[in-house]
Amino acid sequence: MHDLAVLFEHPLWQEPLFAALDARGVDYVRVDLKNAAYGSHDERPAKVVFNQASPSAYVRGHERAVPQCLAFMRHLQRLGCDVVNGPDAFLMELSKAAQVALCRELAIDHPASIVFNDVEAAIAKNDTWPRLIKPDLGGSGARIQVVESAEELRAAFSDPAIWAPDNLFLLQEYLPHDPEHGIVRLEFLGGELLYPMRVVTHGKFNLCPSPVCNPGEGEGESLCELPASPTPVEFYPYPDVPEHAVDAARRILGAANIDVGGVEYLETPDGRLVFYDVNANSNLRPSVAAHFDIEPFERVVDFLVGRVARASATAPIAPARPAC
Repeated sequence: MHDLAVLFEHPLWQEPLFAALDARGVDYVRVDLKNAAYGSHDERPAKVVFNQASPSAYVRGHERAVPQCLAFMRHLQRLGCDVVNGPDAFLMELSKAAQVALCRELAIDHPASIVFNDVEAAIAKNDTWPRLIKPDLGGSGARIQVVESAEELRAAFSDPAIWAPDNLFLLQEYLPHDPEHGIVRLEFLGGELLYPMRVVTHGKFNLCPSPVCNPGEGEGESLCELPASPTPVEFYPYPDVPEHAVDAARRILGAANIDVGGVEYLETPDGRLVFYDVNANSNLRPSVAAHFDIEPFERVVDFLVGRVARASATAPIAPARPAC
């Protein structure tokens, strides 16, 4: 049994983490979810498992990675394995409807939303335009768009392929905000704020912080499967984040059982702080972390090594095999 296993699907996102683990000499194994199988009688691969799968797997043709990941993590938890960002956390990331429900439960401001599987039913429920349409199973901004009317909503769904892979959408409150300021993303590790950053979107929805997807100056070309923006998304440190925003994000991630993740919010002209996205697969932005004098992947390795030490100290006794 290894000390650590990392579940992943994207071919490049985890390379900085793997490099940090290698440099520290951590005993770990990589589990590629794109082509995977496990046996019901297999021993667990590691004392601690770190889930780094993404809901956007389908945009890369890896739709089967998500159900495989969920099944495997549930299996591992039954075996007594410590799973970081486990099935509960992953399910929260996989559903924007669940995120909205969680924010309502916690009394945290969120976009008013209509969850629908039929366009006409959504139109009948809605009374204000414009609106944002967003897939329940999101990822990298795919399939998100602004619609100005019922006719535009109908036109957006004229191609049935838009429903794939989850057949569920949200019609959300459209929230104006200062485009020069952008939105705010707060990255957390083990319940504590790792760093805050401001993201100037230029009207785009693919806000993945990984330099692989949204490279900054000198960081190469975008390797994202989704079309790159002609105006690059900009990422900046945001040291002046309000403490009540940090507290709200911490409560969201704690309730969702997300140990390593990020929360996004925006501020409307009338002063609302609206939390609209929860991410369990955090692609940390080294250039922003450097402003706060943080080596983000070293911090993640510290956290994982601590979980391994805790799991080693509290190793469960293997259950006795049945006699027949």
